[in-house]
Amino acid sequence: MGALKPWHIAVLVVVLVLLFGAKRLPDAARSLGRSLRIIKAETKGLVDDEKDLAEKADAQAARQPLPPSTEPQKPAPPTVDPVQRVRDN
Repeated sequence: MGALKPWHIAVLVVVLVLLFGAKRLPDAARSLGRSLRIIKAETKGLVDDEKDLAEKADAQAARQPLPPSTEPQKPAPPTVDPVQRVRDN
C-alpha cells in the first residue's frame, strides 16, 4: 500500500504539468535547487559555528584563576548616592 509505483509518478508528473505548465517547471526546479543549496550551506555554517563555540568554551574552561596578589589592597572609595549628592548642593 505504501509502495510508490511507476504509474503514481506518471500521474504526478501529468498533474504538475497541467497545474504549472511545461515552461514554468524547469524554472521551479531550478529555484528549488538553489533554495536547497542555500539551506545546505546555512546548515553547514551553523554546525561550524557550534564547533567554534565549543572550542572557545573548552579554551576558557582550561584557564586558571590568577594567583592572589602579594601587594596590599587599597581601600575602595566610599560610594556616594547621586541623588543625595544633588540634594546636598
